[in-house]
Formats: sequence, C-alpha cells, structure tokens
Amino acid sequence: MHQQPKDTGYIIRGLITCIPIIAVLISACNSHTPAGGAQKTSTSTDSIWHAPDDNTIPAGKAGETIRYGRELIMHTARYFGPQGSIAKISNGMNCQNCHLTGGTKLFGNNFGVFMSSYPKISNRTGRVEPPSKRITDCFERSLAGQAPDTAGPEVRAMLAYLTWVGKNTSKGQKTFGAGATKLAFMNNAADPAKGRQVFVAKCKTCHGANGEGLPTADNKAYTYPPLWGKHSYNDGAGMYRLSNFAAFVKNNMPFGTTYKNPQLTDEEAWNVAAFVNSQPRPHRDQQTDWPDLKKKPIDAPFGPYADGFSEKQHKFGPFKPIKAAETALINQKL
Repeated sequence: MHQQPKDTGYIIRGLITCIPIIAVLISACNSHTPAGGAQKTSTSTDSIWHAPDDNTIPAGKAGETIRYGRELIMHTARYFGPQGSIAKISNGMNCQNCHLTGGTKLFGNNFGVFMSSYPKISNRTGRVEPPSKRITDCFERSLAGQAPDTAGPEVRAMLAYLTWVGKNTSKGQKTFGAGATKLAFMNNAADPAKGRQVFVAKCKTCHGANGEGLPTADNKAYTYPPLWGKHSYNDGAGMYRLSNFAAFVKNNMPFGTTYKNPQLTDEEAWNVAAFVNSQPRPHRDQQTDWPDLKKKPIDAPFGPYADGFSEKQHKFGPFKPIKAAETALINQKL
C-alpha cells in the first residue's frame, strides 16, 4: 500500500515492510487471474504493462495538472487529511497506500487499465459510473472520509494523472501486471490467530504492535500507515475483502517484495489478511451495496447473500464451496 519514503516522503515502506490497506481503488483493480485460480507470473515481455516515462508528460498547463494529480495521489493526507491544506475530509492515509508508487507498480494495484475501463457498470451500485465516482468511493471507504468536489481542480488533476498513466492501454486490453491479481483459494478458512504470528514477525516493527502506524514528525501524515483503528480504512473498503488484501500483501509485502520474489507463502498472506481484518476499524453502512446479490463477491464480509453460506464463511472462507455453488448455479441456468 505505500510509496517508499525516499521517493515520496511517506507510506509505501510502511506497508511494504509489513502489510497494509485500502482500499479501494480496489474494486477498480483488474485481476489478471480469475478469483481462486492459480496466480500467473510469467508472460511475454511485450504484454507487460509499464508506466509511461516522465519525459512524456507534456509541457505547460497540461503537464502541471498531471504532476499535481500525481502529488495528490502520493501525498493525499497533506491536502485532505485531518490537517489538510485544502480540506479536512480523510483519515490521514494516502491513495498510494493501496496504489503503490503512485499507482505504477506491477501488481501493486496500479492504474494501468483504470481509465480505459470507464465508464462502466458498477456491480456494487448497479449503475453506470464515471471514473470520478471511483475517486469518491476511495475517499469514503479507503480513506474513511468524505467525497471531494468532483468538479474541483483536485479531482480533475487526479483524473488527468490517471489518464496519463494509462495512456498506452485501450478498453478491454489484457495487460500483464496491470491492476492486481488473485491468489488460489485455500481448502480451509483463513486463520486470524496464525495471521497474528505473521504480523508480529513481519509487520509490527513498522505498523506498531496495535496496528496504529507511525505518524510523520509534523503529525500531518503517516510514515507507515495504520492497519486498523479509527485512522485506517473502513469496513466498506476493497481491502476489507480478504482476497484483495491477501493478494496485495503476497505481491508487495514485506519491503522489497515483488510478484517475482514473494516473501510470504499464500497461506501466510491469507492468514495475515484475516488477522488484520479482524481488528476494529470504522464502520460504513453498506445496506445499499450490491443490489443484485448474484453479483456480490463471494468474500464480501457482510450479508445478505444469494446463497446459504454464513457471513463468517464469506469473510474468512473456506471459499471453494461457495465458489463451487456459484458455478453450479450459473451452469444450471445455461
């Protein structure tokens, strides 16, 4: 979830040294591997997504807007956090806590195919949405705050940056490394108790024994972000879904991890996700989410559901029986 302090002054080392959030644009992240399927880590060089070089940012006002949008995504708290210079409407985390290196890292919830996928129908709302809605969702869920003015210069700058980052991808294009990925489902449920052991060994040095994170010296942002508590993402964020969190930490945590050289096993990633998401955090009313229950993700942690599985199983697994029942229902209708 975060950018290395050396490059941005804040968060990625926190989450990358341990483990993270966010969510967020998580729902907007595209999985290169079907949920529950084996993670793919090889492809032809030509199909690997790469962020454009900075030297392709245009000169003049257009370039200034793109750079401002990147600054807002990397250092969101400076502008919209509890002591934000523009508005005080978020929890003190940054967008790049979930979208690493300003949304440019392979399998780090990057923005490679984000803009090309919009407008699109959101299963969470049942409506066709513009990309600005995803930004407001992140503010309200991953940043546990209020939506910024979508007509204001800040959101327009963010959209300009997101457009530039994804300028080399087209709608429907399958690009390796863009967005996020998924881990294969385990045969058993994820275990928060085992996950706590992973957290203690890999995460608490940066994020604190109580997941509180490490504030910057001026207390305006976080060097290492909180993983739970009132300043972390709320339970409506994408990172509160175990499959999103587990895949994120598998490919990005601890510090130095890449999809080619993971430091956690799949089981450790699932378990630490279960531990972190068992801890207290802000609640968001989600009664209107997922109006079509048949399109609700199988790891959505709150009911109601279109099947007979419990809320606990939907949150922690095992997910294979749920997926099998879902597949059987689909095949029955064909």
